[in-house]
Amino acid sequence: MLYRFLYSLKDSFFGFNVFRYISVRALLAAATAFLIVIIFTPLFIKWLKKYKIGENIRRDYEHLYSLQKGKQGVPTMGGLLIAGAVLISVFCWADIYNKYILLSLGVMLWLAGLGFVDDYIKFIKQRSLGLRPRFKFIGQILLGVLVGLFFVFDPRIEKTLYLPFFKNIVFNLGCFYLIWTILVITASSNAANLTDGLDGLAIGCLIIVAFVYTVMSYFSGNIKFSGYLFIPYFPAGGELAIFCSAIAGAGLGFLWYNCHPADIFMGDSGALALGGSLGITALLIKQEILLFLVGGVFVIETLSVVLQVASVKIRKKRVFLMSPLHHHFQLKGFTESKVIIRFWIMAIIFALLGLLSLKIR
Repeated sequence: MLYRFLYSLKDSFFGFNVFRYISVRALLAAATAFLIVIIFTPLFIKWLKKYKIGENIRRDYEHLYSLQKGKQGVPTMGGLLIAGAVLISVFCWADIYNKYILLSLGVMLWLAGLGFVDDYIKFIKQRSLGLRPRFKFIGQILLGVLVGLFFVFDPRIEKTLYLPFFKNIVFNLGCFYLIWTILVITASSNAANLTDGLDGLAIGCLIIVAFVYTVMSYFSGNIKFSGYLFIPYFPAGGELAIFCSAIAGAGLGFLWYNCHPADIFMGDSGALALGGSLGITALLIKQEILLFLVGGVFVIETLSVVLQVASVKIRKKRVFLMSPLHHHFQLKGFTESKVIIRFWIMAIIFALLGLLSLKIR
């Protein structure tokens, strides 16, 4: 841990005392992750092109393929670089002896590995569909079970559910907390994955959500702020703020190359990992319900898929031209850039509403 080494030098020079502050380390974590991604992504793209590891666009929807065919062969699996940058940054600036930081990193790496298997199968089989959905769900549910059991046997983790905008409404989930944990991790990782369909769409929204949870984690880890804002106090929240800021920094660096027209895609290895990382953070600081608001774009995208599938099975009719929702707007004639930017605007609005919940309680 770089910060512990630098902080140990405070007796030699008082300026090193600054590394004790979580706010400073969170900013350094974001900057470190950003620089790692900015510097190494061009090399990673070159390596991916050398081995022809690129995107395979679905051909079963002719109209969509005509809009997306330019993305065929664009390097993918950029999520591995994002996860690596977050890992290095957190090891440098966070307390790696904190078991909740290790848990969060474990969730991220598990889902990055699951996403890598999915991306690798797509590459080997040269098809747009990789790991079968049921196997992907099994991997997510197994992770949720392991995390849920960790929570159940950890006396410092409250088995409760807090509602945003209310300070005294708390539900004790008891034995249902394990199921709730599985639901949050599975839903958050899949929602981010479903949103990852246009250049920069998912990573832009993930950056915004990660920023909000950096703030929320910082406040929850400060006994004065948490008491003043009537949010659950979680001592390790400050270290989780470093974890979230590293995600935001790495995401911002990746967006530099992923913005339209994209030079690289993050693939399932990135979308699953980052979505699940925000899910585990929300669980730890007891802001799971707020995640459904702050991540409103992800929720809308997921609901569009659920409604489409249900409508086709029950009514034999489609609600949208295509799901997820961003493809519906594409087929309606909106340009890709317009769809992406408008979804970002929505993400910012949801983020502001989430931050507003800090004062309205």
